[in-house]
Amino acid sequence: MNHVRKSKRCLGGSGFRLAAVLALSLLAMLLLNACSDNESSSEEMQNESSRVPWDYRVIEGTVGDLIGSDMTILPDNELIPNDENYATGDKIWALQYMDAELTTDANQRSNVHLSSWSTIKTFKTQEDAEKDMANLKIPVTTEIDLVGVYKTQYKDKTRNFAVLELPSGNRIKQPIDDARYKELEKKKKVSVKLEEIHDFADYDTAYAKFRGWAS
Repeated sequence: MNHVRKSKRCLGGSGFRLAAVLALSLLAMLLLNACSDNESSSEEMQNESSRVPWDYRVIEGTVGDLIGSDMTILPDNELIPNDENYATGDKIWALQYMDAELTTDANQRSNVHLSSWSTIKTFKTQEDAEKDMANLKIPVTTEIDLVGVYKTQYKDKTRNFAVLELPSGNRIKQPIDDARYKELEKKKKVSVKLEEIHDFADYDTAYAKFRGWAS
């Protein structure tokens, strides 16, 4: 009887130690997951991603196959709705759209990933297509913030740069010559030419691209 009771006590001690090991392992896993979640949250806070309209173009195409109420456009065989009741072989003009995913880091440097071109509308004449595109790509002259200018030197060569902040909040770097460096050195605002690219589905959504100095 004494031997049986002793064996039960030994078995109970082993079970307690096993439970303790399992509890400690579970706690360690939870702590590791919490650290991983914190690191991911920190990285997400530092890197902001947004999708913006990037460009439009007008290209000439030919109607290919008619498939129900849709049609293909040659030479790429892109399938789109045949809203204008085109026939196979008709020459058309297509308005195409490209957007971009911008990832901005903590230093406000942007990485750009461009989408492929996609057709959003067709026209019977090039003039009508370009008239529609002119409402979506708009040149403007305006003042924007000048973050600053700086020089870099490698061996005997020196290069100058200006850092500008676009209305969208993104910062871009532009090379400048010595004369413009002296002109901008103490300025806070600069006059530039921009191109506003508006979203076809939501005109209030736009992205401004630097297109040169205004003066």
